[in-house]
Amino acid sequence: MQKVKIFDTTLRDGEQSAGVNLNKFEKLEIAKQLERLNVDIIEAGFPAASPGDLASVKEIARTIKEASVTGLARAVISDIDAAWEALKEGAEPRLHTFIATSPIHRQYKLKQSKEQVIETAVNTVKYAASKFAIVQWSAEDACRTELPFLAEIVEQVIQAGARVINIPDTVGYITPEEYGAVFKYLYEHVPSIGKVELSTHCHDDLGLAVANSLSAVQHGARQVEGTINGIGERAGNTSLEELAVALHIRKEHFQAETRLNLQEISRTSSLVSKLTGMAVPANKAVVGRNAFAHESGIHQDGVLKEKTTYEIISPELVGYQNNSLVLGKHSGRHAFRNRLNELGLAVPEEDIKKLFAIFKDMADRKKEMTDEDLVALVLEEQLAGDNNFYELRSIQVQYGTNQIPTATVTLTGADNEHVEEAATGSGSIEALYNTLEKCVDEPINLLDYRIQSVGAGRDALAQVYVKMRYAGQETSGRGLAQDVLEASAKAYLNAVNRVLYMKESSTAVVNQ
Repeated sequence: MQKVKIFDTTLRDGEQSAGVNLNKFEKLEIAKQLERLNVDIIEAGFPAASPGDLASVKEIARTIKEASVTGLARAVISDIDAAWEALKEGAEPRLHTFIATSPIHRQYKLKQSKEQVIETAVNTVKYAASKFAIVQWSAEDACRTELPFLAEIVEQVIQAGARVINIPDTVGYITPEEYGAVFKYLYEHVPSIGKVELSTHCHDDLGLAVANSLSAVQHGARQVEGTINGIGERAGNTSLEELAVALHIRKEHFQAETRLNLQEISRTSSLVSKLTGMAVPANKAVVGRNAFAHESGIHQDGVLKEKTTYEIISPELVGYQNNSLVLGKHSGRHAFRNRLNELGLAVPEEDIKKLFAIFKDMADRKKEMTDEDLVALVLEEQLAGDNNFYELRSIQVQYGTNQIPTATVTLTGADNEHVEEAATGSGSIEALYNTLEKCVDEPINLLDYRIQSVGAGRDALAQVYVKMRYAGQETSGRGLAQDVLEASAKAYLNAVNRVLYMKESSTAVVNQ
């Protein structure tokens, strides 16, 4: 049984999904959950991209001890230096560097000859190997690269010090049979191939990412790169939960396994979905809400008689429970703390009192607090932190079918001053957002607004996600409340506060 390492790039390639913008605290929360999931390598970001990305990668590298933390770098010395600065305090710092190799990239993007590409790759790998114990090298767009040239450059970078070679299907172009043949060719034509691990990184443009990754495993890949929920550039990446469960369920076929704690899959998927604002499709394999639902009478009859008639994956395998402790307004702090621990929510003891008070307030208005409610509540409070430059004090919205909707809002500003404004709009949300725009005293362009319920029932919590342009920056925010308007206001202010916090942090860095 071959061991396959899991290289999670949710925080790097996954964050490149259109509309996703994670801050340092959200990235760290996801990284800690990935550690609980037992991934082998966490690609925490692209340190050279911005001071904020470097700071996030540095904090993750300091915090995570049970997984190797890596960062991405182009074949540029300054990128490698930035990655070393971010990763040097990690438990097992490693570098992931890349250069494009396909004819179309060489001609139009790099404007370099084959010889120049090899020279750049070799020089930067040698430099990286002088700092990092483990250097992973990727041939961007490998699957549209001439195989003799791919074999030649792979041999050269291995000689230069690369210990992991990644063969990415950068544009999701290849088929499983063709992809397997690429790995077979490299094993046959690269003399030093036995000195390194081969890795696979597939995109899902043709819906083949998981199938291609499995084919690579069958042809010698011992590391698979992907993301939680399959998020990422364009159509996304290999969905790690699908790949890991496929290897587990069909282990007799693939003769390979990962060390993932599969029972953490549902929790990890839910966390990534909430923090990125990317909802998991209902029919998504393994983690979609319909993955274990049966509507057909024939299917229902079969499952009632024997689950395996229509379920090849048990819900419990990936962390879904058929029953759970119900918490409500009569629950005590001990039961509350115990349930948070069961859900894998690491809450410092000093924060329990505050969270419990918010929980009791919500429970007074809801019949029961579900696990989804608790996760949403804790994440909302923990990730908001103390970086609220504007805090919502009160809102009042007047609406009638024959009236002009009017909103009145009171905020507390950064210097504890009260800001109160009123405005109208063609609907309640527009009136509310027009008022908030007056409060923050700067034009805001709302790019996206989404709302979904947390759990079910009339008293379900509302979770709102917004994307906007504020102070020249694109930002996003989330808000949670039992009332839709309150959740909408919180999401709006969360997005504004993110920009103000980043500006203050950048100013502090410059002043240092």
